[in-house]
Amino acid sequence: MTKLVIGANGFLGSHVTRQLVGDGHQVRVMVRDGANTIAIDDLDVERFVGDIWDNDVLRAAMAGVDDVYYCVVDTRGWLSDPAPLFHTNVEGTRNVLEVARAVQNDGDLRRFIFTSSYVTVERRRGTTTSETHIIKDKGLTPYVRSRVQAEELVLRYAREHGLPAIAMCVSTTYGSGDWGRTPHGAIIAGAAFGKLPFVMGGIELEAVGVDDAARAMILAAEHGRVGERYLISEKMISNAEVARIAAAEAGVPPPAKTIPLPLAYALAALGTAKARLTKTDEKLSLGSLRLMRAEGPLDHSKAVRELGWQPRPVEESIREAARFWVGLREAKRQAKAAQPD
Repeated sequence: MTKLVIGANGFLGSHVTRQLVGDGHQVRVMVRDGANTIAIDDLDVERFVGDIWDNDVLRAAMAGVDDVYYCVVDTRGWLSDPAPLFHTNVEGTRNVLEVARAVQNDGDLRRFIFTSSYVTVERRRGTTTSETHIIKDKGLTPYVRSRVQAEELVLRYAREHGLPAIAMCVSTTYGSGDWGRTPHGAIIAGAAFGKLPFVMGGIELEAVGVDDAARAMILAAEHGRVGERYLISEKMISNAEVARIAAAEAGVPPPAKTIPLPLAYALAALGTAKARLTKTDEKLSLGSLRLMRAEGPLDHSKAVRELGWQPRPVEESIREAARFWVGLREAKRQAKAAQPD
């Protein structure tokens, strides 16, 4: 069977690609021109170069494939101008869906697996959230709104146009191979290098190993129900615990300081004010801090029950991420030492 991974150079997309190749499938990948593809350069795949607005490349890449895994998303929730979020996450998704719809009419597209986010379900403190909890479009940050609109678009194409689409609501991913250094991966790198000066208290995130998230995507193509969404998260874990596990795996002391949550909110408010005044992008803002706070745990039993998904404890993936960063630093050190003076 032939599979296509769009956005195969990204953190999740590269792991989906690696697992598909490991499973013995013929795999096509679609990546942007100039993208860093180190995560997949060693794989025997057919490569298509273009972005999600290049319809000719999209059509060629999708022609004759069984399953499409769509792993493109703009995660920059801190942007002061949210227009790029909607351009990529909503309008870009719409464009790809239109091409997939046309390809489906010409061939045998079996599944369109869409990478959504756990932020598209409503979470309330003291309540365990499942796929049935519909988020209300009130007071949402632009980033969350873009993810909600994108998921609604995908599920609407499944209902109204018969596209065999499934939405995978993936939480924060941890693991090795984070070549793009995601924001959450940077926390592990900082802790593993002993250079993380502090952690923010009161911050808990739903998390899952990136390998386990990739496996869920592949299982969805085999067993998932068209038009459904699945929560892909192993557990809720605090930022402080992530840093502690990473530091312990690297054999260094954990961050010595913890910023209380009220102080974190004060700093985030300052970041938001600065972004508005200077028209710059501040990574610590009220919007980004809200994303870091999981109001309640997620129930992933639907994915277990219907897909046969069995995630490992996310702590294992955090340790793997720490070893990745330490190994990468050591490889760079050795390469530098081997250079002639």
